Amino acid sequence: MAGKLQGKIAIVTGGNSGIGLATAKLFQAEGATVVITGRRKEAVDVAVKKIGGNCTGMVSDAGDLQAIQAFYQEVKEKVGNIDVLFLNAGVATFGPCASIDEATFDEMVNVNFKGLFFSVQAALPILNAGASVIFNTSIADQKGFPNTNVYAATKAAVRSLARTLSTELLEQKIRVNAVAPGPIDTPIFEKIGAPKEAVSDIKNSFASENPMKRMGTSEEIAKATLFLASDDSSYITGIDLTVDGGMTQL
Repeated sequence: MAGKLQGKIAIVTGGNSGIGLATAKLFQAEGATVVITGRRKEAVDVAVKKIGGNCTGMVSDAGDLQAIQAFYQEVKEKVGNIDVLFLNAGVATFGPCASIDEATFDEMVNVNFKGLFFSVQAALPILNAGASVIFNTSIADQKGFPNTNVYAATKAAVRSLARTLSTELLEQKIRVNAVAPGPIDTPIFEKIGAPKEAVSDIKNSFASENPMKRMGTSEEIAKATLFLASDDSSYITGIDLTVDGGMTQL
């Protein structure tokens, strides 16, 4: 039985860990030729081995416009046109408004929003008719969680972009959607530099506040992303698919 992405070419930015890695694995298992990106070659190489099959890794910085343009040129030359574009790469720094400096602000805007916008622009010439573009947002684009100020604002901007680009690209038969994870157990908590005991407390707090009394997994987000990537969602565009254990609804 053919996979849901059989014969497709799929790009997953930030595919070396967490949600990106789980999604790249699932895309490959469903028949896609997968290209992942990451900022560190060692991490990308390890991820490619974990994914296996038809997977290629390329080093690229999602917040660097020159790197973005070079990446899509390389994809065009080495892989060909794109059927699925999952713009997953992102960064997060949390803290009260008074603690956020300009460099931190600029990094989140550059990676989470500016780089994502110009990634779509750079990919457009090699997106096939019928392609699916998927953004990774967050339920922070819907909720007013304290200390998420700049991060949440970038995700809200991306959610808006999914709406406007979905209308712009309708004539090209390109669907644009977003997936909005709730609290997911990924390495992002360690990456923000929180002490090990603090990470455990954060995760326990998220689990206790969630209607399902647990955090989600990267694999659960990957399955939702596969739905948006495949023909299973052929009549869906412009949505922000919330996958959060009911946290925004109940």
